[in-house]
Amino acid sequence: MDLISPIRELCSRALSQKIILICLFALTLCSTVCAIIFLKTPAFFDYHLKICDRFLDRVCYSDRSVVVICFERAAGCAFYLLLILLGGLHPAALVLPSCALVFRAYNFGGMLAILFSVYKFSGAIVAFTLYLPIHLLLDVLLFAAASISFSRAFCFRFCTSDFKELLLDFLLFLLLVFAVCVVEAILLGVFFHPLGNLV
Repeated sequence: MDLISPIRELCSRALSQKIILICLFALTLCSTVCAIIFLKTPAFFDYHLKICDRFLDRVCYSDRSVVVICFERAAGCAFYLLLILLGGLHPAALVLPSCALVFRAYNFGGMLAILFSVYKFSGAIVAFTLYLPIHLLLDVLLFAAASISFSRAFCFRFCTSDFKELLLDFLLFLLLVFAVCVVEAILLGVFFHPLGNLV
């Protein structure tokens, strides 16, 4: 089965909405910066610290199999992906991809700030070897999905062909998300997990 052509066509549709991509990037960048700025507020600090601790405990330094972690992470990203693509059903639903990306960017900014300010050198190692590259790769896919949703929302007809196209887009993006999660699992196995936790 030829997967290259559908993926290439998917990328082409996503990149055709350059204005939307720029606006979404600006929105999420503001959210990331706000998370860093407000980090000193006790309530915000505690929230991001819990997220960061959970990531370190359950992903980076967990005793669980990296295969299990891979599927868990893929499922979490699939939820974001589903919310974003559902925004393409109607213009009013476009609030879904916007909110999903803003929330993800807010957590991203807080996580980075905690890793560098609280965990110092060890946090920087986690950030540069695992968290940053994987998060940015997933963000590229989610931004592409959001771009397609914004272009689809104004012409979606609630017919079988449109639903089939939506489902195909979801499956293709899900495949790409899973591929990124496999890369994350490999990085976990190489840098953070002992050999016995691979399976």
